[in-house]
Amino acid sequence: MAVANSISALGPVMQLAFVPSDFDAAIRHWTQTMGVGPFFLMESIALDDMRYCGEPTEAVFTLALAYWGDMQIELIRPENDAPSHLSGDYGVRDRLHHTCLLLDDIADAYAACEKHGAKILVEGKVGDEGAVIYADPGGGPGHVVEMLQTQPGTHDLFGMIKQTGIGWDGKDPIRSLGAG
Repeated sequence: MAVANSISALGPVMQLAFVPSDFDAAIRHWTQTMGVGPFFLMESIALDDMRYCGEPTEAVFTLALAYWGDMQIELIRPENDAPSHLSGDYGVRDRLHHTCLLLDDIADAYAACEKHGAKILVEGKVGDEGAVIYADPGGGPGHVVEMLQTQPGTHDLFGMIKQTGIGWDGKDPIRSLGAG
């Protein structure tokens, strides 16, 4: 049970995210060794109105999503050197980078960050109605929390990815979802 008014009270962790040094090798490890997949690839994502520590940034990244049971696994490949939560001190590789919580209202995430002194690293828009914050609630690199305000279709997309992984036979380990 989450403590009332804590960041974890916003919702359960639904994702573990990693920024591997070798993206292709990481996908092979997760699919061939761990049996997780297939991974759905979203290439060259650039968040609208993306800000890093309050300043505009043009960071671009590619991600791959799959499910390990009920847990979403995200592998991220930065596509440029623009300042973001994927570079500098927060650009940790080959270990847990961040966790993700889904929520209905990004205002709840801002309020929780303010209440607990969490440093907002990245904020931006996701599609027409979604928004995201990546914040450091005090643990530093590797302890970032992504708080994602879902938009119509998010739950359906994640459900499709999860459903595709149930009983997956190992074929077609990487599938494209297109650009973000």
